[in-house]
Amino acid sequence: MDKEIEALWRKEIKRQNQGIELIASENYPSMDVTKTCASIFMAKYAEGYPGRRYYGGCENVDEVERLAIERAKRLFGAEYANVQPHSGSQANCAAYHAFLKKGDKILSLTLNDGGHLTHGSPVSFSSQDYDFAFYPLGEDGRLDYELIAKRMEEEKPNMLLAGYSAYPFEIDFKKLREIVDDYNSKHDVHCYFMVDMAHIAGIVASGLTQNPVTYADVVTSTTHKTLRGPRGGLILSRDASFGKAIDSAIFPYSQGGPLEHIIAAKAVCFGEDLKPEFKEYIRRVLENTKACNDELARLGCVVSGTENHLFLLNVLDSFGINGKQAQEKLGQIDITVNKNMIHGDTLKPAYTSGLRIGFAAITSRGASKEDAIEIARLIFDCLKDPEFDIIEGRKKVTDISSRWQDVTNLTF
Repeated sequence: MDKEIEALWRKEIKRQNQGIELIASENYPSMDVTKTCASIFMAKYAEGYPGRRYYGGCENVDEVERLAIERAKRLFGAEYANVQPHSGSQANCAAYHAFLKKGDKILSLTLNDGGHLTHGSPVSFSSQDYDFAFYPLGEDGRLDYELIAKRMEEEKPNMLLAGYSAYPFEIDFKKLREIVDDYNSKHDVHCYFMVDMAHIAGIVASGLTQNPVTYADVVTSTTHKTLRGPRGGLILSRDASFGKAIDSAIFPYSQGGPLEHIIAAKAVCFGEDLKPEFKEYIRRVLENTKACNDELARLGCVVSGTENHLFLLNVLDSFGINGKQAQEKLGQIDITVNKNMIHGDTLKPAYTSGLRIGFAAITSRGASKEDAIEIARLIFDCLKDPEFDIIEGRKKVTDISSRWQDVTNLTF
């Protein structure tokens, strides 16, 4: 093996095994998913779709892709699935293209309140190809459905977009569907309803939150994060008649040959997620996240509260430091987090007033509720004390992480 890459690989295995991974968008796949990502399917070019390829020799990858599609549809109760998107961003790009014309208006959550880069950031293709308007969170940091309905009437969008990257509460997709239907009953220009469920897809698959596929016209997702699969994207719909437009928006519009080794790994992931054990895993994720949030609150920190796999810690009000400083200090003791904007943030995105903290990854390794409480206390001690002993902090982190499974040897 390439010695330089092997050395870095071993360093990364050590970093992940010894540390505590609390980035909400990360997770650890099973050995089977990892092995499939490295399979010989990576050598096959397969532009097109099963039964309609531009190359010969696709009979086996056709079956792989069909299996991934059928499992995805069964997992989410969908009538249509496209498993080819290379990422969540490309899934969003295709969904927009399938339903909208360039310049059409999309109503999305204010980015600083938890929206994603592809939900209208000025530096993203999204805002350069489409006209974005925004709805803020309510004063309590939760979705204000009456305000969303009001913004619909004010902006008259062609699409309402829901699903967020830093929103710690449940989303009432049924209510949003009712808002869209009521709007459409009054206006000639039709408004579509799209959900980007990338962060909560695993919770949806477990049945422990509302399923947006039941209510939205199109649903996009990643397959890592709470689904615990390979890095990649997914598009679903309750209406199979949208399939032709979505397929064309992936290939040939936005992608060439699909990554059939990743699609095979997606099929493995969906198969794992269909098992009863996956629901229990998600229950533990929710329990651990709440335990850490509640312990930090008990210690006097300003936290968002949580109803899913993540919460927000206001480090500016809790400790008098910004998110960048908090991220770096916790990184010194091998706790990995990311700085994050919070509702009403007064600091720039490069600094932020908060941290986003999630428990999907370490719960996959076996973290318990007791571990989550201990981690909360360690975060508190580290950020509160300017003279905190970094060496002692690293030792405590290693003591906790050593109880868990090796990241390269996970079975679910």
